[in-house]
Amino acid sequence: MNKRFAKGLVAAALLSAGFAAQAHQAGDIIVRAGVATVAPNESSQDVAGLGEFGVSSNTQLGLNFGYMITDNFGVELLAATPFSHDVSLKGVGKIAETKHLPPTLVAQYYFGNSNSKFRPYIGAGVNFTNFFDNHFTKNDAAAPLGLNNLSIENSWGLAAQIGADYQVNKKWLVNASVWYADIGTDVKFNSTALNADVKIKTDINPWVYMVSVGYTF
Repeated sequence: MNKRFAKGLVAAALLSAGFAAQAHQAGDIIVRAGVATVAPNESSQDVAGLGEFGVSSNTQLGLNFGYMITDNFGVELLAATPFSHDVSLKGVGKIAETKHLPPTLVAQYYFGNSNSKFRPYIGAGVNFTNFFDNHFTKNDAAAPLGLNNLSIENSWGLAAQIGADYQVNKKWLVNASVWYADIGTDVKFNSTALNADVKIKTDINPWVYMVSVGYTF
């Protein structure tokens, strides 16, 4: 009886260990939440002889939702709370503020197999960036330009990512990922000093860094 009981315990332990090692199987839904930082790699046309726009970095709550189509192929949607950015001009300082939401959908390939606790992956897809709450801020140095009526067009572009999951147990994992998004937009405003409506082509092209905790359903 004792031998049978011992064998049963060993079998149960081995079975439990096998379940614990299983990760990223076809049909799994993975939800991750953590800290995401958008670091713009910006460039623009010259702005009224004052150089290019500068755009600040910002950190927010990052969320992503993944679905494993097979053990190695998945799709993922990146979401976040709205990112806020200061817009500046060299020698003038901060002239404006904007917010944006950057939902990004990618197809992914996971290296390794469903028994691997460490699963690095790569992904590629499309980004949509919605700019809102755009407005000029008080700046005495910029006052002579008479800037008003700021608008920033929404953007569609390509996106890529690399990342890795480490499975802590059957359900929980930790993740680190880096994204790159092609975000190009037209910044439009009116300048009373120039007596003109101005359109400045601007590339944001940010790197996005995210560290998160995930749960597998």
